[in-house]
Amino acid sequence: MYSVRKNSKLISAFLLIAAILSGLVNIVPAESKNVIAASSLSEKQVILCGTPFGIRLFTSGVVVVGTADIQTNEGTVNPPAKSGIQVGDIVTGVNGKEVNSNEEVSEAIRKSGGQVIQLSLLREGKAFTAALQPVASPAGYRAGLWVRDSTAGIGTLTFYDPDTKIFAGLGHGICDPDTNELMPLLSGDVVPVTISGIRKGVQGTAGELQGYFASDTAIGTLCQNGTCGVFGSLRENPQGETISVMSADEVHAGPVKILSTIDQNGPKAYDACIEFVNGHGGDSKNMVLKITDSELLEKTGGIVQGMSGSPILQDGKLAGAVTHVFVNDPTRGYGILAVNMISADSQNQETFAGSLLPAVRIL
Repeated sequence: MYSVRKNSKLISAFLLIAAILSGLVNIVPAESKNVIAASSLSEKQVILCGTPFGIRLFTSGVVVVGTADIQTNEGTVNPPAKSGIQVGDIVTGVNGKEVNSNEEVSEAIRKSGGQVIQLSLLREGKAFTAALQPVASPAGYRAGLWVRDSTAGIGTLTFYDPDTKIFAGLGHGICDPDTNELMPLLSGDVVPVTISGIRKGVQGTAGELQGYFASDTAIGTLCQNGTCGVFGSLRENPQGETISVMSADEVHAGPVKILSTIDQNGPKAYDACIEFVNGHGGDSKNMVLKITDSELLEKTGGIVQGMSGSPILQDGKLAGAVTHVFVNDPTRGYGILAVNMISADSQNQETFAGSLLPAVRIL
């Protein structure tokens, strides 16, 4: 689960969800396509983390998260609906000029003088254009678009791969809470986080870790936001235990340890068990977990928002990471297989170069 910041200091964990179905917080449903053969991981080792980290993510383009009716002298109009623009579309350009911020789109609408503007957009990865007609209102020219260009929050680092020099965290992608789609990454920073409190999970309401960004100075950079987590580089390599990665067919039902940070004392191992393993249950929903540790249950009620990415250890190896919580039973949730995160990590060797309120604007 990914925690979302509500102002410049205080972080109130907010799970970025695709839907709440049957009492389950389900972030990124997807078909499994990244499982690595067991033989390729026989010697794979990573540095174990379990530490909290902050994320500031800026989108490539701006995401349409809503549309609105505009009151004019002639009546009510909805420019996006007339133009065929839908929630979830990504605006990548205005009148042939690339845009990546709310302000750039807003300025183009304000200066349109009511003339049609041509938008370049993406929908499910396919590019198209739309002619948008801003309309006059008492507040100036408006287009009836709610757009978002950034988000920020906290989660848990799972591991650091010394081979690729890349970290992996969350175990699921960062999704827009309104569109349920992965937020397209333009750039992103990693910042240090201090956990300062816990809101305990109860049946029907997910709990959350609370904290604040300890510094605005970035300690790392994001390079990917995908269905298996977020990935990037750190300015200083983390210090920790080197651990072998379990192949998919080694992970089994039974006792495990979850390494998580729920206070200022750093990572601690808590008892849990894997109830069921499904290697083909999607990129981030490969196992069902149950928390059995009395201390963790007393403090958090089970799995809470902000624990996403907490490593799952079995038989002395890294089996996976926590990704979801069951809202109607916070003692249980989903986890991702470590091999899926390793697979996504390996893809970064070719692509890598170098709470919190998502920023939304009505246009």
